[in-house]
Amino acid sequence: MGALGNCSVVFLLCFFSSFALAIGLHQGVGDEDQVIAMATLGGVRDVENNQNSVEIEELARFAVHEHNKKENALLEFARVVKAKEQVVAGTLYHLTLEAIDAGIKKLYEAKVCTKPWLNHKELQEFKHTGDGESASFTSADLGAKRDGHETGWRAVPTNDPVVQAAANHAVTAINNMCDCIVTLELLEIQHAKAAVE
Repeated sequence: MGALGNCSVVFLLCFFSSFALAIGLHQGVGDEDQVIAMATLGGVRDVENNQNSVEIEELARFAVHEHNKKENALLEFARVVKAKEQVVAGTLYHLTLEAIDAGIKKLYEAKVCTKPWLNHKELQEFKHTGDGESASFTSADLGAKRDGHETGWRAVPTNDPVVQAAANHAVTAINNMCDCIVTLELLEIQHAKAAVE
């Protein structure tokens, strides 16, 4: 095999290794349905037990404190709703948290970057995303109200139970149509929209 042949073999090995990491590997011993989840560098993934994690709550409190300091605001931390992490040069935490602003619970998204080896954490982003209790949509209508709103597609929350059920149904339907060795698994809903007609 010449240099070109060796290059092709290395390329194919890299391609198949990347492909295997992307879809996960089935474990041959024991339960065949058990999938080994492979972490992808730079990929965003859910933080397990995020509501009960002291570390995650401390990061959320830090985010609110830093936001209050920068914006001269008086938000009061209430709870962590959702937490995701992304391995970058350190760990970037994507937090959805509830805070009280003038007696009203509101939802915020914060991004906090930590580098434990440098004893460093930094608030990179903090923004209001909606009201905690009085959102303008419910699970039943997914925000697709006609009362005064124009028709067309509207963004809806990805954590809505109806959206999650629809996404799970879609993945199940695709798996049923496909005669594949590897089945698809829903990891995350990136965006969701509902049509107003």
